[in-house]
Amino acid sequence: MDTLRRKVLAGGALLLTGAMAGVRAQSGERVVKVITKKFVFVPEEIALKKGEAVTLEFTSADVFMGFNAPDFKLRTDIVPGMTTKVRFTPDRVGTFTFICDVLCGDGHEDMAGRLVIT
Repeated sequence: MDTLRRKVLAGGALLLTGAMAGVRAQSGERVVKVITKKFVFVPEEIALKKGEAVTLEFTSADVFMGFNAPDFKLRTDIVPGMTTKVRFTPDRVGTFTFICDVLCGDGHEDMAGRLVIT
């Protein structure tokens, strides 16, 4: 494998690792970065704790998208080049589906993820 390809793959792995790791905001609120791209959320599964305040920070790698978690009445648009923040505190335990609710191309109908709350 050539050096440039290794660097690109390593950079992508670091980006994914950073996107998947929740970090603490100064307020003590947990921040989870979520990248959207045709036709996935990264990460697809977000583990949270009941009663823990969280901010989901969405960015789009390519096109206009949406985030909809109907069980929590959460909904926002995700615009390329911008960060969109959704704050909430899960009030129940379980596994809940979220979807992209903006038609973003072929494959859109399969763009979904899970909030796993313990």
